[in-house]
Amino acid sequence: MDLNKKQVTAVLGPTNTGKTYMAIETMLSFESGIMGFPLRLLAREVYEKVLKRVDPSKVALITGEEKIIPGNAKYFLCTTESMPIDKSVEFIAVDEIQMCADHERGHIFTDRLLNLRAEKVTMFLGSHSMRNIIESLEKDVEFISKERFSKLTYGGQKKISRLNRKTAIIAFSVEEVYAIAELVRRQKGGSAIIMGSLSPKTRNSQVELYQSGDVDYLVATDAIGMGINMDIDNVYFTNLKKFDGKKLRRLNLSEISQIAGRAGRHVNDGNFGISGECENLTSEEIELIENHKLESVQKIFWRNSNLDFNNYETLINSLEKKPDKLFLRRINDCEDEKILKYFLKNNLKYKVANEKSVLKILWNCCQIPDFVKHIYGHHSEVVSKVFSFLTSGKQRVPNSYMRDQIKNLDRLDGNIDTLANRISNVRTWAYVSNKKNWVQNQDYWTERTKTIEDKLSDRFHEELTKSFIDRRASILARGLKQDVVLETKIKNDKDIIIDGQYIGELRGLKLSLDFRTGALDTDIKSLKKAARQGISPELTKRVNLIISNGILKLHEDFKIYWLDNPIAKIISGKNYLEPDIDLITDDILSLDSKNKLIEFLNNWIKNLINIELKDLVNLNKFEQKNSSVRALCYQLFENNGVLKRDSVKEFIKKLNQEDRKILRNKGVKIGRYHVFLHRIFKPSAVTIRVLLWKNFFQNNLKLNPPKFGLNFLNSKNPIDQKFMLICGFEKFENFFVRIDILERLFIKIIENIKENRIKLDSDMINLLGCNTNDFTKLLKLMNYKIEKSKKENEIYFKYMPQKKIGNKKKSFKKNENKDNPFSILNSVNYN
Repeated sequence: MDLNKKQVTAVLGPTNTGKTYMAIETMLSFESGIMGFPLRLLAREVYEKVLKRVDPSKVALITGEEKIIPGNAKYFLCTTESMPIDKSVEFIAVDEIQMCADHERGHIFTDRLLNLRAEKVTMFLGSHSMRNIIESLEKDVEFISKERFSKLTYGGQKKISRLNRKTAIIAFSVEEVYAIAELVRRQKGGSAIIMGSLSPKTRNSQVELYQSGDVDYLVATDAIGMGINMDIDNVYFTNLKKFDGKKLRRLNLSEISQIAGRAGRHVNDGNFGISGECENLTSEEIELIENHKLESVQKIFWRNSNLDFNNYETLINSLEKKPDKLFLRRINDCEDEKILKYFLKNNLKYKVANEKSVLKILWNCCQIPDFVKHIYGHHSEVVSKVFSFLTSGKQRVPNSYMRDQIKNLDRLDGNIDTLANRISNVRTWAYVSNKKNWVQNQDYWTERTKTIEDKLSDRFHEELTKSFIDRRASILARGLKQDVVLETKIKNDKDIIIDGQYIGELRGLKLSLDFRTGALDTDIKSLKKAARQGISPELTKRVNLIISNGILKLHEDFKIYWLDNPIAKIISGKNYLEPDIDLITDDILSLDSKNKLIEFLNNWIKNLINIELKDLVNLNKFEQKNSSVRALCYQLFENNGVLKRDSVKEFIKKLNQEDRKILRNKGVKIGRYHVFLHRIFKPSAVTIRVLLWKNFFQNNLKLNPPKFGLNFLNSKNPIDQKFMLICGFEKFENFFVRIDILERLFIKIIENIKENRIKLDSDMINLLGCNTNDFTKLLKLMNYKIEKSKKENEIYFKYMPQKKIGNKKKSFKKNENKDNPFSILNSVNYN
């Protein structure tokens, strides 16, 4: 290797060939270097190895959630995303470069492959399948082929109960990992657990359990395939399909080979195979994996990293730029890009300034990883809050806000799921704390989040150990043994009894496991397979019952209830009158039953809307040649059946008598101040109309319509004006008046005009249902002047519109105040 010129080296080979070791040794032979790894766990592992060989003041660790950067650092161990791309060093290495073809993160690895170069040597580590891609990029690439030190052999299919010690069992979801670990605990005495979501501290503790011989088995996700070296003789797959963030798909041969290759340590041979209900590998696939002959990668994922932040349009255009090389494929649906577009699409809500500096901050905020994932809206809320703080005031996330986010996470109670969720949340704020100039007192919050994560990690490890290594007997354990189906009964239409043991309830169409039985949460998870097999016929029976004569109700939480249990929820659809249905059912329910239920619920909600909101539904279907009528109907539909007259006055001017008759027949009332569908303001119609509106736009979720029967409302607290208009109320400062009552009040005023003024009578006050004092205040807000009468208890008022000019008020001339519904009174001949 000529070290006097910039050299690109590709070290390619299967797993267990010493590629990472070679890269570490090469980096330490230079004065400075950077290494990028696909997992935080790996970056931390190599960091700790390098610390033992180099002065700690020269070694840095950089990941999203953790940064240890001494002032004199020369060697940087990083996650691939966190590699300091602008730093000049003699050596750079990127591990697992075949990740360029990954559906979620491939564009990051591709960017490093295309753009990141060291002063002397740049090294890419990975599979032989990347050779053609790398060769097409550089003319003078030095290829170093690494051969496996041991033999890899297919061991066929085995039951978990017959697996030999030193075996890693592979699953692809947290629930599967826990269920299999519980099975192994009861049949083999216990197992350690490895998942990509584990913190380094928990992961190291679990690895130590296995390496020390306390347990002979390891249950892991595909995270084990990325450079985690352990003393494993056998790798067995329980599934060959995984959810990749977008869809359930079969692993490709390269991914299977990467994981299987973890079997065999150094010169010790290894075996791989399948277990449980895993699909078979073909003889051709087995031969290719055993001989490490994988197809070359033809396409790698790419996204433009040279972004143009000048304005909204240039930023989106630069993000969506197409690649200029045939082997590059633009990656779609990245989380950071999706949330950026969400913020810009909803700019009225988030108020993102169309400025370069602000857009850069927004894009950086969009990079915050979604560690929690399962809570709807949580991630966008985090991004929104951080962005808001960084673009206003002190341009930092304040101590008070950080304290509020952290205080409920510094707790060690709860089960495995609770602890895991807290760790995920802490990782989010650790990431925010580690971003330069993002938070007040950065050093404090960096240390605080690290301390909490370590405490939670220790506790999480204790819970995993207690759950999956302690031996204990239970009759319910047979639910996970092969070829055993336990007797399942359902009592009182809800209680689930398995082999005489109560384990939970069937609420609606969803299994709800019981936490009061004394069993650990992980014990209950391990029962799901057995329980679901037993309840499958009952679920089908219930679906048929719902379809035949089920009485359903739509509640304010957007859920559809059957026998007081939710079975589905409405979600945003084509428009606010056509919501989509999202089932709340157990996974075991058959696809055929789900499809039947979806069809039935779609018809049910459609029929409900057609009955309650007939005029609104017909308005959307109404076809009319007259453009003004058509435009007015469109605006009414888009605004949930009620408009301020002034907003459509140009359309109204063009209506002839025949047009008005057509609209009246459609339920449209053209009032002095509003245009509205008068039949949609009955209580049941308002309830469902507001519910559908909130569901579609996801706004004002905590607001509810005023109590039915109220014509007048005096609110001391601010209420959203648009929301109240949808509910049928017009705003006058802190007063709200029902719009149909407002029309009737206008008529009464016209009827009571005498001698150029109007006498206030009890009918007017009773119409609104307010007291005299509030009524006179309302009149003033509507530009009336109150006049005293010589007679006691008589009140007169006169229309005197006011126009504000500077700090002074000036009376309008006739017809000058066009915004007030009573401006028509200017043209009335009082005499």
